[in-house]
Amino acid sequence: MEDKHTILHARNITKDFIIKNKKKSNPTVIQALKGIDLQVNKSEVVVIIGTSGGGKSTLLRCLNLLETPTSGEIVFDNNIIDSTQKNINEIRQKIGFVFQNFNLFANKTILKNLTLAPSLHNKTVSKAEIDEQAIVLLSKFGLQDKAHVYPSNLSGGQKQRVAIVRALMLQPQIMLFDEPTSALDPELVQDVLNAIKTLQQEGMTMVIVTHEMSFAKAVATKVVFVDNGLIVEQGSSQEIFDYPKSDRLKDFLSKTLAK
Repeated sequence: MEDKHTILHARNITKDFIIKNKKKSNPTVIQALKGIDLQVNKSEVVVIIGTSGGGKSTLLRCLNLLETPTSGEIVFDNNIIDSTQKNINEIRQKIGFVFQNFNLFANKTILKNLTLAPSLHNKTVSKAEIDEQAIVLLSKFGLQDKAHVYPSNLSGGQKQRVAIVRALMLQPQIMLFDEPTSALDPELVQDVLNAIKTLQQEGMTMVIVTHEMSFAKAVATKVVFVDNGLIVEQGSSQEIFDYPKSDRLKDFLSKTLAK
């Protein structure tokens, strides 16, 4: 039985990728995750840090089953979920995902990008009500004048804020962010980070993969250091950044924190 405050729990998750090689009879197996146990509580902001290729994004994608774990289980809202369930798309609506490359429809206006999924999934709400909800959210994130333009007319930071609004349109219980600032020019990063801080202030539960150490220190209620497919260390922002225990984390921070 999960703690009453736990909203998402990855239990002993492994993930193998099979690489076929025409020159070899046996495929190569790459173990991206090696037994991850991660618990996310309501209103918590969990920030996952670590080196590239260490398993951070794979773990994040397993949390809403964009990747199917090889073994282990994902528990969401006290129910074990898996990708074979008939209602998996309904479950994913409750676990919002913001991609690093926006994934907006280039041939649709921003308003249409935001209202397409809610219109398909909620037939009891009128188009006018859904449009109004989209406009309210756009205004909240400083995008009120962008409803009728196309993604090509937006900066990278604006596109990412639109992607955040699109996830919010489905009223998720938790938001997952995969490197939300990695595709942005440095001067555009702050607007996206401010948008995420707004969600934090409102109590949104979030799991964020990022390389932005200063941002991680500022928003995280829990920091998780993932390396080579394992959680090496986890704790509060102060514990991880000011009092790291493992040599591996100490080495990582010495190379990533500003001098």
